[in-house]
Amino acid sequence: MPFVVTESCIKCKYTDCVEVCPVDCFHEGPNMLVIDPDECIDCTLCEPECPVEAIMSDEDVPENQREFIELNAELSQEWPVINEMKSPLDNADDWKDKTGKIDYLER
Repeated sequence: MPFVVTESCIKCKYTDCVEVCPVDCFHEGPNMLVIDPDECIDCTLCEPECPVEAIMSDEDVPENQREFIELNAELSQEWPVINEMKSPLDNADDWKDKTGKIDYLER
């Protein structure tokens, strides 16, 4: 039951989660993070750290965001590992409550 980063992370990219992760499962893209499902050890430490509630168990991903399960698996193979906290994107606070952000995903 790996964890998945969902749509809420897009255009925010808060990195509070990477500080608590005991393994290198987070990967950083231009405007969001993803989790490598093969590296995730299901420790649950990252989930409560996300200020936009973008991280959830793959079993809890809502139907309208199921594509993020595959996106995390795919993009974690392309994007570099991130294991240190960084500042969020400049307009993160403006985007944190928006929905329907999949079209803004930068690869």
